Amino acid sequence: MEAEDRVELCFPQLLNTSCRKPVSTWPEALLLHIGLSSISLLTVALNLLVIISVSHFRQLHTPTNILLLSLAVSDFLVGLLLMPVEILLNTSCWFFGDLACSLYSYVSFIITSASVGDMVLISVDRYVAICDPLRYTSRITERRVKLCVCLCWLCSVFYTSLFLKDDLSQPGRHNSCSGECVIILDFIEGTIDLVVTFIAPVTAIIALYTRVFAVAVSQARAMRSHVTAVTLQLSLALPAKKSELKAARTLGILVIVFLICFCPYYCLALAGDTDLSDSFSSFVVFLFYFNSCINPLIYALFYPWFRKAVKLIVTLQILQTGSCEANML
Repeated sequence: MEAEDRVELCFPQLLNTSCRKPVSTWPEALLLHIGLSSISLLTVALNLLVIISVSHFRQLHTPTNILLLSLAVSDFLVGLLLMPVEILLNTSCWFFGDLACSLYSYVSFIITSASVGDMVLISVDRYVAICDPLRYTSRITERRVKLCVCLCWLCSVFYTSLFLKDDLSQPGRHNSCSGECVIILDFIEGTIDLVVTFIAPVTAIIALYTRVFAVAVSQARAMRSHVTAVTLQLSLALPAKKSELKAARTLGILVIVFLICFCPYYCLALAGDTDLSDSFSSFVVFLFYFNSCINPLIYALFYPWFRKAVKLIVTLQILQTGSCEANML
């Protein structure tokens, strides 16, 4: 009996302090590992294509695409770093020490916060493009967008440092046994994090996109009924371009998918469920990360420039001289 107990422990030599290994049947664990690993690899590959596309082709260096590039970087890191660790935590024990656990949590908080910030910036970009098209090119410039993206990542680093400074200075202080990797926020910290990284951003995103689609519908009706520009409101004096409306629709789908994937995770946090060991909570976490795999698939479905860029990348035509000047639109 004692031999069986020792086999189930993460560290058999530490009978009194070792965690138990996750219990699962061998075929089930293998299928789960293969499926989640495939999703992780797909997430890395697809987002790497987005990063290369926007970075390489000069015609794609637009303010909106710079925001998509920042989002793709965070999604790439999710697939490269966060998903593999989450797979390990659900199928095995943590063997890399308390410091590595704290660093993993630190990086995951930064990436998540930056992703949420990118979604807010994308919503602001579409709001200005649709609701104030006359001043879009003067207000939303490449330089300003790059500055906003840098500030978004810096704020994520600063914000995460405030919350996890104690965990970095005292790694493993929340672990109940050896082989565990958990980070626990107290009630005040959890409430602040919920407001800053979910309630406030989601409220802003919904408010901005509600206005965007209201204006887009008004413009479509005005054009269908041949109403002259004089009768329209000042903000509608020059209707947004058809391409801008299409981009708003596509990015709207992106935002909706983001909310669908993120809401269940934060609803658990709102309900005070901090135990992510059961199957439902684990599913919610993977759904949270799976959003990073869906984003580039949305680009592939709705952006012809992305499909064209992927073709040039896969066929290695981007290695040719002057390929960065190719016509992508």
